[in-house]
Amino acid sequence: MPSGRSTAASMVQDELRRAILAMEIVPGAALIERELTARFGTSRTPVREALIRLKEEGLVEIFPQAGTFVARIPTEAIPEAVFIRQALECATVELVARTATEQAIAKLDALIARQHEALEAGDQEGFHLADEAFHETLAGIAGYPGIWKIAHAAKSQIDRCRRMTLPVPGRMAMVIREHLSIVDALQRQDGPGAEVAMRQHLGTLLPDLVHLQEQYPDYFA
Repeated sequence: MPSGRSTAASMVQDELRRAILAMEIVPGAALIERELTARFGTSRTPVREALIRLKEEGLVEIFPQAGTFVARIPTEAIPEAVFIRQALECATVELVARTATEQAIAKLDALIARQHEALEAGDQEGFHLADEAFHETLAGIAGYPGIWKIAHAAKSQIDRCRRMTLPVPGRMAMVIREHLSIVDALQRQDGPGAEVAMRQHLGTLLPDLVHLQEQYPDYFA
């Protein structure tokens, strides 16, 4: 059974990770232990443990005598992370195209409907969660849920960039169109077509990266 201290550290870690990936705490922002203990209602020990774990994830930088800060987004890591996602998820949709049932397609349609609702409500967090569920569901339909766990672990830096693009006018609608293209190919049992649609969908971030660096130069390393 995990200790109370370990549980508290995991809670702090999970919430800070969520806030960092959602860009609620921006790259370069200071993480002050005193403020974090007050925010989470814990002692300093679980906060320090959580920060060390986040450092291991590449989301936090700790400088002795200088302080702890949210890590800037490593520009060179983005193309590799996109490549990993494309390799895993393109193979996934090719498999799904051969195995998906009507019920499975209905699950994907329902998640796209959730994205439509979030778009209409201007709910970026809800949109992001439905987006994540769409990709996770594809891995489950393929019969290899572990694929999503691997992709998820590789994409933390991508997530911060993706969250910066969501407020761009038309971006969320474009993501929905891309998801519809993937599902359309799956319904037609067109594995190569689904692979192309997924590769294009995941690859749109790379051209965006240049514009994000120009708009938010202090967020990147």
